[in-house]
Amino acid sequence: MATFQEFIVMLVSNPLLAVSMALVLGTIFVNGATDAANSIAEAVGTRAIGFPKAIAMSVVCEFAGLAVSVCVSTAVAETIDHMVDFGGDPHLALIALCAAMVGIVVWGCAAWAFGIPTSESHALIAGLTGAAIALQGGLGGVNWSEWSKVIWGLGLSIALGLALGYFMSWLLRWLFVDLTNREANILFAQFQVAGAGFGAFMHGAQDGQKFLSTAMLAIVLSTGEDALAQHGYPIWLMAICATTLSLGVASGGAKIVKTVGTGVVSMEKYQGAAASISAGISLLLATLLGLPVSTTNTKTAAIVGAGCSRSVRSVNWGVAREMVLTWVLTFPGCGLIGYVLARVFLLIF
Repeated sequence: MATFQEFIVMLVSNPLLAVSMALVLGTIFVNGATDAANSIAEAVGTRAIGFPKAIAMSVVCEFAGLAVSVCVSTAVAETIDHMVDFGGDPHLALIALCAAMVGIVVWGCAAWAFGIPTSESHALIAGLTGAAIALQGGLGGVNWSEWSKVIWGLGLSIALGLALGYFMSWLLRWLFVDLTNREANILFAQFQVAGAGFGAFMHGAQDGQKFLSTAMLAIVLSTGEDALAQHGYPIWLMAICATTLSLGVASGGAKIVKTVGTGVVSMEKYQGAAASISAGISLLLATLLGLPVSTTNTKTAAIVGAGCSRSVRSVNWGVAREMVLTWVLTFPGCGLIGYVLARVFLLIF
C-alpha cells in the first residue's frame, strides 16, 4: 500500500481521485455530525453530562473506536468492499463513486436540517448500490450474498436493541431499588456517561470502518484494481478518517441529540443508562459478526425498549414513526439518487 507521501503524489497527479477523496471525507464529516450524535443523545437528554463535555468525550471515543477495531477485525469494512462491483475502468468507477458520495451528502444534510436522525450507514450502502447499478447497466454489479448481511444486521440491531433496552432498564431498577433518589441519580448518571462513551467507541468501530473502506476503495479504483484485501488499511488513512469523523461530531449535532435524547422518550437516568449500555452491546456483537448495522437504528431501538419498560405510553410514537419512515425511505431514496447522479455524471464527465 502507498505511503502517505505517495498518496499525496497520487492526489496531485489524479484530480478525479482528489475530488473522490474530498467527497468521501465529506460523507464522513456529515456522518459525524448526524449519526455520531446519537451516541451521546440520551446522556445529554437526561442531563447526566453537559453537551460540550459529551462532544469532547465522543470525539476521543470515536477516534479510538476506529483505530482499535481495525486492529482486531476489518470484517465490517470488507463487507462494504465486497458489496458492489464498480468494474475495471478507473475513470468511470471514480465518477460513479463520486455520484454516490454526492447523493449521500445531500441526503444526510437534508435530514440534518430537519433534525431527523437518518442512517448514514444505510445511505452509504444504498448510494453505492445505486451508482454500481448505473455503471454496470443492471444488477450484475451487486453482490447479493454480501447485501444479505445488511438485512440480517437490520433485524438484529432493532430486535436486540429493543430487547436489551427493556431488560437492562428493568434489571438496573431491580438491582438498585434500595438506593435513595439522590444516590440512584448519581450512580445512573455515571453509568450513562460510561455507556455513552462506549456507544461512541462502537460507532467509531462500526461506521468508521464503513467509511474507511470507502476511502480505500477510491484509492484502489484509481489504480485500476478492484479488490482491497491485498492492500490492507494504512494507519495514515485511519487517522484521516477518524479525524474527519471526530470533526463532524464536534461541529454540532444538537438537533439530532434533541430528537433522539428527548423527542422519542422522556427518560429517567436509569433508562438512559440502560439504553446506552444496550446499544453498545448490540453494536459490539454486530461488529464482531461483520454485520454492517445502523447505529441510529440500534440506539433508537434501545431507547424505545428502555422507555417501554416503564410504560408504553411514555414513548412518543409520532416521533418514532417519523424516524422509521425516514429509515424506510433511505434505501430506495438514496439508491435512486445515487443511480440518477451516476447516470448524469457518466454522461457529463
